[in-house]
Amino acid sequence: MSGRVLRSVCTAALATVTLLVAVPVPAYGAPGPTPAVPVPVPSASASAAVDGLGAPPRTVSGLLGRLQLLYRQTEQATEAYNATEVELIRQRVEARKLAGDLARARAALERSRGDAGLLARRQYQGQSDLSDYLRLLLSPDAAHLLDDGHLLERVARSRARTMRGLTAGEQRAEALAAASRTALDRQRQLVARQKKQRDTVGSRLRQVEKLLASLSGTEIASIAALERSGTERAQRELIDSGALGGTTGAAGPPGAPGGAPGMPSAAGGRAVEFAAAQIGKPYEWGAEGPGSYDCSGLTSQAWAHAGLAIPRTSQEQWRDLPRIPLHELRPGDLVVYFPEATHVAIYLGDGMVIQAPRPGAHVKVSPIAANPLLGAVRPDPDGAALAPGAYSPPPLPQGATEGSDAGFGES
Repeated sequence: MSGRVLRSVCTAALATVTLLVAVPVPAYGAPGPTPAVPVPVPSASASAAVDGLGAPPRTVSGLLGRLQLLYRQTEQATEAYNATEVELIRQRVEARKLAGDLARARAALERSRGDAGLLARRQYQGQSDLSDYLRLLLSPDAAHLLDDGHLLERVARSRARTMRGLTAGEQRAEALAAASRTALDRQRQLVARQKKQRDTVGSRLRQVEKLLASLSGTEIASIAALERSGTERAQRELIDSGALGGTTGAAGPPGAPGGAPGMPSAAGGRAVEFAAAQIGKPYEWGAEGPGSYDCSGLTSQAWAHAGLAIPRTSQEQWRDLPRIPLHELRPGDLVVYFPEATHVAIYLGDGMVIQAPRPGAHVKVSPIAANPLLGAVRPDPDGAALAPGAYSPPPLPQGATEGSDAGFGES
């Protein structure tokens, strides 16, 4: 089964997730204590349906923690799958290049062998140029001796080049053959690793499905309310800390009363416009559009649309792109979450981001503190900010802030 087919099956299996994500949700690990709200314990049959999850938790906070753990594990496996996919593409390119180089080296080697064989046959038959020169040297006309010696040296050099070329060609062909075998072995290893990672994602998604199926409507509503309160608290504390500088971080679109977003670069503005146009499209693990996205698929494609290729995965984006402090954020910058950099969003302005949150959710606008912040990076550090009035935030569709805000990450 192809990765895209499996992703489609898993996405369809997660229809029950929409019950949970109908209400905005908060950050994982948000500051402050999490209240333990008693809820009815799921039935024994429902508990048995949740493979590998142990005894069901007895509180809303316990259920929320279990869901968050599964989502984090899913995203970790998804980003690992994405990284392997990038490496596999590179490996296939390298293998094709090596195969081409090997074919050319073998063709050159055959030509060198043909030249060496012709030289040997002519020497054996006494028809070589060297024999002609030797006959000249034995002639009584000494006036040509120096010229004949020069010709003799030139023929000798030519023969030496032929033999050196043959030897070098054999060595190059052998080295390329060994490198080609190594590249193919590496490609097979990556295919096996990718299959294992794909199976891991599928397993995690099935666990989420079973856990959600075991919950009552009351439990799901309580979980959503607890998540929402956590997000609101985390956003307030982030704004009050002053970490975002002059932005208000209000839970509304850019340009809301009380604050205005910073000016993006021209490319950053195009990236934001692209991301905003994707709002409402479903999350799908491993997807890069155009119909669905995962978190880093959205950010990488937004910047590709803006004319700048950036790394595919959230970990690579965090590792390779220049980091900036939060108070310098401008629209188009990337906000990275969780200690292992397993979730990423694109900054919209005024304390808000556009992100593809998790399975069952859709691309949406969220508070920047919806997940635990790791930091921010700027894909175009040399891009000058646009002059005031040269940029207007893109219009947002109705319902852009609705749905789940919580993403994934590594605990």
